[in-house]
This record gives sequence, structure tokens and C-alpha cells, in this order.
Amino acid sequence: MTVVEDRPAADEMLVARRAMIDSQLRVSGVNTPAILAAFAAVPREDFVPADRRAVAYADRAQPLGDGRSLSPALTYGQMLEAAAATKDDSVLVISPNGYLAALAGHLAGTVARADSLADAKGGPYSLILIDGAAEVLPESLAALLSDEGRIVTGLFDRGVTRLGVARKALGKVVATPLAEADFAVLPEMAAPRKWSF
Repeated sequence: MTVVEDRPAADEMLVARRAMIDSQLRVSGVNTPAILAAFAAVPREDFVPADRRAVAYADRAQPLGDGRSLSPALTYGQMLEAAAATKDDSVLVISPNGYLAALAGHLAGTVARADSLADAKGGPYSLILIDGAAEVLPESLAALLSDEGRIVTGLFDRGVTRLGVARKALGKVVATPLAEADFAVLPEMAAPRKWSF
């Protein structure tokens, strides 16, 4: 009797991971060898629900339940390229899943992870990676960031999400938007709603 497994075979996942690197990352400007090696080493399928494993490498966000999602690999690749993490960096990853932290672990000296900003502790960190888009970067981030530290996140403005890099200067965090990117908007970093006619 032959047993058919629901789970995709490990060699199929390796082929899918290689295809993701070659057809999603490399062709879109994610070419730093250490970053590509991190993507090759971290099995994305381990960070999605069992019923999503077969499509873990598709070029789109993967739903995780409870309104959370795993961003597309390209989004994480763009973040890591912009971050330019080194072994001298102490990194905080704010993410409801461990995939981005696992990738950063191959690039930085130390990596801590928090599910949300409210759970973030420690620091100061030289780099903070936020897995999602913010309309407003909370002032509390400055306390977690070292002087001259940087934050890489999504920035949401007028219906468009962009990759952004923020730096700490004079105790405040100032963000600069870069290119459009595919981020989910984080409710905890939404701008206060204003009443208008």
C-alpha cells in the first residue's frame, strides 16, 4: 500500500525556494550574496499554516489567520537590502511571525523578535525591522533605537505603501520613503483619525 502525504516533499520545497530566489528576488534587485544565502537557508514553508505550505513560495502575501500575513519574499528582500545589516548590528524584528527574524539572523550579530511594538523590550538596537506599514512611526521607537540607529519598515501614505528607512537624530525618528512595496498596514501604527465634514 502506498501512503500519500499531504505535505509537499522536501526536494519540491528546495526547488520552489530556488525558483523564488531566481525569479522573484534576483530579477527585482535583491542580489546581495549574503541576503540570497539567507533566503536559501530559511525554509519559508515552516512559517505558514500547514494548508498553505504548497504555496509558501508564491509571489504574494500568505494569510496566517487573525488578520496577520506573511509578506511576499520580495518585500523582505527589499527590506534587508535597505537595512544593509552586518554582524555588528543588534537587530529588533517586530513581526507576528519568525520568518523575517530568521532571515536577519543570518546577517546580523544579534536578533531579538517581538510580536508587536507593545511587546518590544531591550535595546538600544542599531537596526529595527518592522514587518508592516506604518502611517505614523510611534515616538516610543526612539527609545529602542541607538543613536544614529535605523528603522526599515513600510510607510503608508494616501493609500500607497512604500519601503522606508528612518533614522534617529536628536532623539526623534525621521522617515524617508523609498520605492513602492507590498506591506500590510499595521493597526497599531495607524494615524489618529480626524473628524471632518
